[in-house]
Amino acid sequence: MTDRSRSRVHPSRRVLLPVTAVVLTLGLAGCGSLAALDTVSSMPTSTGVSSETVVADASGSLWDTSTVHTVSVQVDADALSDMLATYLSAGDKEWLTATVTIDGVAYENVGIKLKGNSTLKGITSDSDASTLPWRIRLDKYVDGQNASGVTDFTIRANSSSTSMNEAVALDALSAAGLASEKSAATRFSVNGGTEVLRLSVQALNDSWVDENFPDAGADSVLYKANADGNWDWAGADGDYSASFDIEAGAEDYAPLVTLLDLVNNGTADEIAEKLPTLLDVDSFATYLALEEAIDNFDDISGPGNNAYLFWDSSTQRFTVVAWDHNLAFGVQNVGGGGQAGGAGGAAGAGGAAPGGGRAPGGQADGGAAGGGGARGGASDNPLVTAFEANSTWAQLIAEKKTQLQQTLIANGTLSASVDAWTALLTAQAGDLVDASTVQSDAAAILSAAGA
Repeated sequence: MTDRSRSRVHPSRRVLLPVTAVVLTLGLAGCGSLAALDTVSSMPTSTGVSSETVVADASGSLWDTSTVHTVSVQVDADALSDMLATYLSAGDKEWLTATVTIDGVAYENVGIKLKGNSTLKGITSDSDASTLPWRIRLDKYVDGQNASGVTDFTIRANSSSTSMNEAVALDALSAAGLASEKSAATRFSVNGGTEVLRLSVQALNDSWVDENFPDAGADSVLYKANADGNWDWAGADGDYSASFDIEAGAEDYAPLVTLLDLVNNGTADEIAEKLPTLLDVDSFATYLALEEAIDNFDDISGPGNNAYLFWDSSTQRFTVVAWDHNLAFGVQNVGGGGQAGGAGGAAGAGGAAPGGGRAPGGQADGGAAGGGGARGGASDNPLVTAFEANSTWAQLIAEKKTQLQQTLIANGTLSASVDAWTALLTAQAGDLVDASTVQSDAAAILSAAGA
């Protein structure tokens, strides 16, 4: 099971934070939300919280979109080496204790561990820690420790030099009215090493649920589909914990079992009748249309099995929540948490992806069908299969695609997001990535989206 905090932390509460020990410093850039754009103003912002030693107000939030944040890091070198050895030999992702300094504010006894699955396949004992994907949890060992209300976030694996493709994808989710995660460009370094431009992304936990589903029932549950799991029916009394972790809420698999029973065992008529009582159909149609619009093949049906399921106990219905967009807009998977070079591995205007990566609407490494036209991926997801087999819902997906073409592309919303990221990285991260690379990544995103 995934380690998590069971109590929900509401953004309005002021929480105490101490300062201490092994120094892990990250730089978080505040630029990952359409809230920062003049054209969109619906995204929530976090509020300030106090510390025992310092007060970090809202203007210093990790998700402040006006600046590239700076954080530096130091962690015990022997502990780091041992942790990597354990992962390489047994596949276990052990927690380390570190001191994380965010924008000059030090947080001691912070929990950090490797984050990801396929993104870790290429790592070795000599891998540069500043390029690896990390989960950073400020309150892992110190109750209530937070940075302006943020307790848990991830340093995402780069599949491009700028990570702009994932940041723009998250903006697109928000603009489409779907639950998304805040993100921030990040100056990330470990043990005094060279800073690397990374993307920090909000973790999906109890606080995230409070923020995105404020009216949800008290017994609601957030499930995460595991990369090596499946959506198969294992019986009413089966063990589903290997395929789905519970990330927030009640320790209850019963709602999930009911959904999996229907999509795996129900007839077409039964699914047509019952699925709308178990699933937010409109939101799911929007999700499927959006993932295609941003050319992200590694979604709920992709090889990474990338999705969360939120079950609202008040409505008794699920909402599919998108996660992991480092391959959006046709970017290739470089693996190993490493940095992609050149134009970030994004497919060019001609449709070819450098380095053997996936071109928009084309083939992924390993032969998985791409996005573009018909949806495709490395696996058949029973929920997606059942949904798309229904002619009414298939028509709804088509309608959502048309709507998104207008609301994201034609009206300039996507372009505005790209422009905002381009301006910020060019102005504040020029020492980490050159301007020509930023411009190349921006052009590749717009080309992949047809913007």
